[in-house]
Amino acid sequence: MKGISFNTWVYSSFPNWLSSYPLEEVINRLSSFGYDAIEIGCAAPHAWPDYLSSERRQEIKKLLKEKNLKVSSMLPAPGGGPGMNPSSPLKEEREFTIKHYKEVVRLAHEWECPTVMWIAGWVVFGTSQQEAWNYSLEGLIEVAKYAKDLGVTLVVEPTPADSNLIETADDALLLAEQSGMDNVKVMFDTFHALYRNEVASDYVYRMKDKLHHVHVADSDRLPPGKGKCDYDAVLRALKDINYDGYLAMEVGFNSRASEPDWFAKESIAYLKDKLKEIGWE
Repeated sequence: MKGISFNTWVYSSFPNWLSSYPLEEVINRLSSFGYDAIEIGCAAPHAWPDYLSSERRQEIKKLLKEKNLKVSSMLPAPGGGPGMNPSSPLKEEREFTIKHYKEVVRLAHEWECPTVMWIAGWVVFGTSQQEAWNYSLEGLIEVAKYAKDLGVTLVVEPTPADSNLIETADDALLLAEQSGMDNVKVMFDTFHALYRNEVASDYVYRMKDKLHHVHVADSDRLPPGKGKCDYDAVLRALKDINYDGYLAMEVGFNSRASEPDWFAKESIAYLKDKLKEIGWE
């Protein structure tokens, strides 16, 4: 396993109004809490590509190196004003989304980040499921070709709590397979597995050969160990398949009441203890 990472959503203003902090502040805090890496949400105020000059990109990269904090992964922001729906019936929206994804991939490359998530989109009324699927697949292939030249892997995530296109492990695996690209893999989020009343550890074995990244969040986006997910089973399953990616906390961003440092500290403390308990550190 590469290490433990933390997603920046709870330290930003996406997708809800939350207590917001500059990216530099978040890097400093996560480093001090003992994280190996950071997963950066590509929305304002942290990493919307259009808002990052060349100078600022270099400043962030320098700080990351100073704090010995890797960028585990990057997540384009779905929804919101711009849309970012690769399966939209609107050609203009799809084109804008693909352009944005390429900009995120370029930023990932500059910050030595190996992974960018593919949020496949959602079906709009009047568009068939198959049409939306085909649109998303077309966009995925185009972005994956661009990412391959930069050494970046795209991961398809099932997001049933937030969308209606890629809802299961099998959906993600099928879209990845149909892309025909060897730099397209899959990931899962324990929160989304719980949303479907599924066993999160089953996803590990189902995705085994293509599993490249994992989001950790308990029920209600609580830190691991604070909800109903069996993380002992999840971590033992990951150890069993020799998972060699990151465990990225994606917690707390669903409520304005969230206190981000508490989420970060509770998450890493629980995981380190559990990893030690099962003999996988």
